[in-house]
Amino acid sequence: MVNEYKNYIDGNWVEAKNGKTFQNINPANKNDIIGTFPDSNEDDVDNAAQAAVSAFDKWRLLPAPKRGEIIFKACELLKEKKQEIAALMTREMGKIAKETNGDVQEGIDTAEYIAGEGRRLFGETTPSELQEKFCMSIRAPIGVCGIITPWNFPLAIPSWKIFPALLCGNTIVFKPAHDTPASAVKFVESLEEAGAPKGVVNLVNGMGRDVGEPLVKHSDVNLISFTGSSSTGKEIASLCGANLKRVSLELGGKNAQIVMDDADIDLAVEGALWGAFGTTGQRCTATSRLILHKKIADKFTDKFITRSNALKIGNGLDSLTDMGPLINDSQRERVHKYVQIGQEEGAELITGGSYYEDGDAVKGFFYKPTIFNKVKPDMRIAQEEIFGPVVAIIEIASFEEAIKVLNNSSYGLSSSIYTNDINNAFKAIRDIQAGVTYINGPTIGAEVHLPFGGVKNTGNGHREAGKAVLDTFSEWKAVYIDYSGKLQKAQIDN
Repeated sequence: MVNEYKNYIDGNWVEAKNGKTFQNINPANKNDIIGTFPDSNEDDVDNAAQAAVSAFDKWRLLPAPKRGEIIFKACELLKEKKQEIAALMTREMGKIAKETNGDVQEGIDTAEYIAGEGRRLFGETTPSELQEKFCMSIRAPIGVCGIITPWNFPLAIPSWKIFPALLCGNTIVFKPAHDTPASAVKFVESLEEAGAPKGVVNLVNGMGRDVGEPLVKHSDVNLISFTGSSSTGKEIASLCGANLKRVSLELGGKNAQIVMDDADIDLAVEGALWGAFGTTGQRCTATSRLILHKKIADKFTDKFITRSNALKIGNGLDSLTDMGPLINDSQRERVHKYVQIGQEEGAELITGGSYYEDGDAVKGFFYKPTIFNKVKPDMRIAQEEIFGPVVAIIEIASFEEAIKVLNNSSYGLSSSIYTNDINNAFKAIRDIQAGVTYINGPTIGAEVHLPFGGVKNTGNGHREAGKAVLDTFSEWKAVYIDYSGKLQKAQIDN
């Protein structure tokens, strides 16, 4: 029996207006159908947007601490259903159970953090330049927020956006990734059960061209928050810019880990293994470049190859599995195309580079951990986001060269350096062009109370998570209260 899922609009679970559906399949076993989902279009988006508009005034007037209480109730429900949601997530997107449990936990952590901000949605007070006048700033909601999220973190990333947006008093139209709609349903169910009023959160499933684009263009949607590729982000920014619509973009990465000659090699190998092949390399923060000092390059590479080849590939629900499949067949083909490009460019393929189809793996979209050596910094495999288990090794001769190579990228999301030289560690923090820098840790592993985002083509300057995300989902209003009983003219030469 295949489960039939629906959209959630104005407090009701409903089919797409056109009656169409699509199937959601398990990337580890394409014969396993998770369920059918509404294949929606602009009519469903319009209904959801109208519901969000109707709910906005009542929701924004609910005190922020009360909004926070609803988010905290959703948090408690996610805790209760953590194992269930994680198992479903592994089935629909493939990453191993430890990672999907971590994905749900990140949503829980975000909810706990943001719920507390309901009593700390602080503005500021400041002295006036005039007598008998009071000045302050306060936060105000923006309106209807269109939330468009990717498939690699199908609960964590929506939580980064939706929880703070709701806390600030906004209403939501949520378009999840086409490949991971079941996790989105579980997320919205938690808010429904927690008591979110009808119309405050709306879920519309479907393809980007049929749901995402109408959502971006909709005149009643005041803000778009998108996580995905830089190319799609640029299109969204253009559409929003034409109407001066607020837009927050968290886009691609080509993240690098530097390993200096004074580093703890075993620790650096462990970090690179997790950074490169965690989530099968399908993270915007994945380690796709290893910048190695030539004095330790051979030793590091030998250890890294040995550890990579020992990874167990398979179904993520198997507790012994280290790395699951890629999300779908087209993504696997994309990864393999980049492997061929790397070979054509003259890089040395030292392990992997092909589909993994042993045993039951033939039923899924598996790919071997792949390592290139002798990579030049300007090669395409060192410049373009692959989004798979492929890592490029680049040798350098000095700290200065390492920083130069790391910064030689159109992206700037996450970065890492392994060194025991405290001076070089602080220089790296200062000189690396990235939104996130790790010292003696891999490029993956963000914590929810710190700002997350990048520079250059990684985004448009906004940050998610932490306190900084509140600036994305609220407007600042300056307030002046004059109790002098007379006209006072500020900024006038008296």
